[in-house]
Amino acid sequence: MAPRRRRTDAAPLFAAAAVAYTANVALGTAVATKVIDTSSYRWLHHAMYIATCVTSAAAFSAVLWGRPRFASRRAALALAPAAAPLAAIPYLGTHSRRHPIVALAAAPFIVAGFICSRLATDRK
Repeated sequence: MAPRRRRTDAAPLFAAAAVAYTANVALGTAVATKVIDTSSYRWLHHAMYIATCVTSAAAFSAVLWGRPRFASRRAALALAPAAAPLAAIPYLGTHSRRHPIVALAAAPFIVAGFICSRLATDRK
């Protein structure tokens, strides 16, 4: 019988983190290019940032409980470096060039965590 191949059971958390991050970047880009004016509801971008941080932390927690263990740890460790730019964003100011650059620095790690959580593994 062929070995059973499964994705990590934390894959939905990695997907939620990727969706929250993508939505936050899309809103930030739309505001920066003046496509959308959020001056009357500025809290929305902040709420989306908090959602991104919370879902990323929840996905990273798969390092402790995710199954299969190897795939979950690989996905969580691929996501881990995204914590540094996400933590630095509030301290950089919103009207400088550093803000979008540091925000986009998290993208490769969020994508890597998402992809690693979706890869099937045959380890037990």
